[in-house]
Amino acid sequence: MNAPAPAALPVVVIGAGPTGLAAAAHLSGRSIEALVLEAGSAAGAAVRQWAHVRLFSTWGEVVDPAAEKLLAPTGWEKPDADTYPSGGDWAEHYLQPLADILGERVRYDARVTGVSRAGRDRIVDADREAQPFVVHYTAADGSEDRVFARAVIDASGTWSTPSPAGADGLAALGERHAADRITYRIPDLTDPAVRARYAGKRTAVIGSGASAFTALASLADLAKTEEQAGTHATWILRRGLSGSTFGGGTADQLPARGALGLAAKAAVDHGYADAVTGFRTDAVERATDGRLILVGEDGRRLDPVDEVIVLTGLRPDLTFLDELRLGLDERLQAPAALAPLIDPNQHSCGTVYPHGVNELSHPERDVYLVGMKSYGRAPTFLAMTGYEQVRSIAAHLAGDREAATRVELTLPETGVCGGAGLFDEPAAADGTGGGCCATPATLTIGAPAGTPGGC
Repeated sequence: MNAPAPAALPVVVIGAGPTGLAAAAHLSGRSIEALVLEAGSAAGAAVRQWAHVRLFSTWGEVVDPAAEKLLAPTGWEKPDADTYPSGGDWAEHYLQPLADILGERVRYDARVTGVSRAGRDRIVDADREAQPFVVHYTAADGSEDRVFARAVIDASGTWSTPSPAGADGLAALGERHAADRITYRIPDLTDPAVRARYAGKRTAVIGSGASAFTALASLADLAKTEEQAGTHATWILRRGLSGSTFGGGTADQLPARGALGLAAKAAVDHGYADAVTGFRTDAVERATDGRLILVGEDGRRLDPVDEVIVLTGLRPDLTFLDELRLGLDERLQAPAALAPLIDPNQHSCGTVYPHGVNELSHPERDVYLVGMKSYGRAPTFLAMTGYEQVRSIAAHLAGDREAATRVELTLPETGVCGGAGLFDEPAAADGTGGGCCATPATLTIGAPAGTPGGC
């Protein structure tokens, strides 16, 4: 294989989601050729799968500055910065227009299957860094192709690999065989077919984060309708209930988060959901009538349910990076230098320290995991964090070391930053609380911490 010289090659970006497209915008602004490989047939393919879910972050926090600069000459109008987009809004009104501007630099229906150094597997040292990257991908028709790259930015996210119901991180016994009654996504109950699946049924919701809150609140709303009064949820938590389970309520520094937690609490308080605490799922069994019985590690067997919604987090797919020398934290599967800064046992999004190319580098030079994928299994990611990551990386690849290391991310010191929001209620969308981590959330570049900045 006669690979071209790396300097003449583009930077390959994996994924045309928010962070991947922002990476392409920043590279373009630096006159660096980029090629975005997107597995889906449109920009934000993963985001579109949760189109019905509203973000925690406002429009002002989910539009990248370099991307906005590209869009402005086209007549694109930025939505009201203080309002909360849904996933569908984000994809249609920002991600797709941005991808359209990038044009042929975005290649759809290109699912990456492997990344390596040209002619070198992960074992070979000889002349390794002088070789370009080779990126293999498959097209929609199953045909295979490859491209060469001077650097690789993996912004493929974690959406495709949800965590299972099993408390040990593995699928519970019988979980795969019960796939016809299990989903790992927040159901869109505005869809008549999906609504019929849960209406009048008993549903188990496994998880303790914002996505679980959203599912519980949605099921409670369904149960409130006269024709679906039999709808009921069983909320399964691995931990016990405490004062912090539902957030801070009306005293929460993030009113939007507080409203979401209160909605989930109301579902329990008003009898639309029962909470089962300290339950660690070990097995899923099928009852004689086809319903599912969840069995805990302690031997407890719950009453049969018609459906199960598993919302226990997401994890990165690292299989196609197996021939690269990545330095990942053994617990979070995040870059080793970044992991201590984002450990969910110690940090929320507001206490994440500034980070950029230094924290995102690996033993394999010029390969970067960015966006949600950079956080591995940690759930507290912000879109604006991903935008700053790729700003730093683009500066580094352009040889602007000063700009690459000039990274300051200033956020409120509280907040739950993963998952979804329910901000259709006027009281929760009054502009007093910000996005995933609250307003004012500022992204300050090249200025001391605390200096006002825009995001």
